[in-house]
Amino acid sequence: MEQCASVEREVDKVLQKFLTYGQHCEQSLEELLHHVGQLRAELASAALQGTPLSATLSLVMSQCCRKIKDTVQKLASDHKDIHSSVSRVGKAIDRNFDSEICGVVSDAVWDSREKQQQILQMAIVEHLYQQGMLSVAEELCQESTLNVDLDFKQPFLELNRILEALHEQDLGPALEWAVSHRQRLLELNSSLEFKLHRLHFIRLLAGGPEKQLEALSYARHFQPFARLHQREIQVMMGSLVYLRLGLEKSPYCHLLDNSHWAEICETFTRDACSLLGLSVESPLSVSFASGCVALPVLMNIKAVIEQRQCTGVWSHKDELPIEIELGMKCWYHSVFACPILRQQTSDSNPPIKLICGHVISRDALNKLINGGKLKCPYCPMEQNPADGKRIIF
Repeated sequence: MEQCASVEREVDKVLQKFLTYGQHCEQSLEELLHHVGQLRAELASAALQGTPLSATLSLVMSQCCRKIKDTVQKLASDHKDIHSSVSRVGKAIDRNFDSEICGVVSDAVWDSREKQQQILQMAIVEHLYQQGMLSVAEELCQESTLNVDLDFKQPFLELNRILEALHEQDLGPALEWAVSHRQRLLELNSSLEFKLHRLHFIRLLAGGPEKQLEALSYARHFQPFARLHQREIQVMMGSLVYLRLGLEKSPYCHLLDNSHWAEICETFTRDACSLLGLSVESPLSVSFASGCVALPVLMNIKAVIEQRQCTGVWSHKDELPIEIELGMKCWYHSVFACPILRQQTSDSNPPIKLICGHVISRDALNKLINGGKLKCPYCPMEQNPADGKRIIF
């Protein structure tokens, strides 16, 4: 972060110089225009009177020309100073950042450069679809000749259509989608449909006493959710008492808070992505953020490895030389470390559950086999190694 701050300070200096130069330039040009305008008026007046050009007027003209020349030279000189400031930004970037970032990861990680390019393009297209930048994604597909199947695009198109409607406070498309996926949402323990009905009910309450009958009629939609959301439904029903007096000045004024719209957008995005098998956050943005955290550490490790001339210890493929802490936000999968070998399990060395209930890694199991039998390292139970079952977290 110190490197970023150093570059940012240089950029701020350049921006400040640009601002000062712009103000000075505008002021100088305005003064010149005013001076030239006055001189032009005097010349026009002398021409109308038919009088010859006086010595005083000639002197004023020469002074005006000299002032214009001096001003232009001064502005050009100040502009050159800005160029030197801009070049210092480039030097600060070169000084604080390693230009050979690509050397951290070997090309052997990718099957081929074409495969690398295709994966990167696909990640960018998916990011653009997920952010709702559909036209940009389509343009990238055409220019890169990337063939994206319609089945891949359809979930993003539908999600963005519904989210755009929610941002315009139109609940219709979201309610239609939630009703059509009701059973699967219930399996996820989602409260999306209830929250959508609640928000529609609140909109009716905001309409005042004229919408009271319509609100009461709409309340029947809460019946399927009465068991799980009884308290919230009671609050909404209680708000009807204050409808004629105005909810804004009642104990139920929190129901009219605009934050409910932001909450429903977040809830819909989370539940819809979970239902459709999509990630809530763009994989590209998550990878980029993780890379920004990991890159300085990897560059230091690479420098140490090269200094000690032990480049063979890191194959670059499917592994890192050290563990890099990315924070809880980047924890997506459960991790199990074998208590015997103190190693993290993997696809080639999965966790195995013994008959007694204890879990060890497959490598540990193979090392503990003696005479075709396995004795659990945590209890005295002997068992057949073949009885162990693989666990998938």
